[in-house]
Amino acid sequence: MMDHREFLGSLPADLRERMVERSDGPGLWHLAGHFGAILAVGGLIAAGVPGWWLLLPVQGVLIVFLFTLEHEATHRTPFASVGLNDWAGRVCGFLILLPFEWFRAFHMAHHRWTNLPGKDPELEGGKPATWRAWGWHVSGLPYWGSQLRLMLALVGGRVTGAYVAEGAKGRVVVEARVMVLGCVAAALTLLWTPVVIWVWVVPVLLGQPFLRLYLLAEHGDCPEVANMFENTRTTFTTRAVRWLTWNMPYHVEHHVWPMVPFHRLPEVHGLMRDKLRVTAEGYVAFTKDYLARRR
Repeated sequence: MMDHREFLGSLPADLRERMVERSDGPGLWHLAGHFGAILAVGGLIAAGVPGWWLLLPVQGVLIVFLFTLEHEATHRTPFASVGLNDWAGRVCGFLILLPFEWFRAFHMAHHRWTNLPGKDPELEGGKPATWRAWGWHVSGLPYWGSQLRLMLALVGGRVTGAYVAEGAKGRVVVEARVMVLGCVAAALTLLWTPVVIWVWVVPVLLGQPFLRLYLLAEHGDCPEVANMFENTRTTFTTRAVRWLTWNMPYHVEHHVWPMVPFHRLPEVHGLMRDKLRVTAEGYVAFTKDYLARRR
């Protein structure tokens, strides 16, 4: 039974080198499309077009799924420019209250110890084990609560988590404080217009449950082993969802080969499709199976 290391070792050296090449073009086009959609929908909401309130969850989904770009930026793979990767990650992190410098350390630890209890920081909160726990998790409320506690700690200079290197703690604290100043500036705009409430705050609250459902499929109910072909799930879905999520439904592919840019993950999928062991035929199918196992 081949594991992820053996798979990568079996590939020709020239192919491995080509697949990890980075460029700005594909990422910039994708970024323009994603942020363009956010600005377009936000503009319609701000203009108060008929039925504008129906656009609130659409705007929310567009914003909260910037998480997938921030996630990719931690690997510095969406763009060839290191600075562009980092600033894209910081902007996305601000919009979804997920400080980029802290998340980079958290996420690198997740990749190193994927789905291993006591080591993978993603498992610290546990996965919902009952229908009631699932509903609470999917509501997004636990996420906002944990992020507010995290931000308060970081702003106060308390950086917990062994995964944050000592030399990175200063950057983590500074970034959190700058984010808070940005939130204060956004709140001050309420003195003359409520637009920030309707194009940002309410939408991200409505969009967060969709992100929770999506993220649960990545590793939920996967074996707690070191092999990336077993501890991670690839979810087959539509082209639109793959666009929104920067190709991250190819999640086994990403974990096996995390240095491959997002736009090449379909090629990686073609290389390893017959090696995949944990997959789902869409997010609805995964959710049905996940809940069935909780009865």
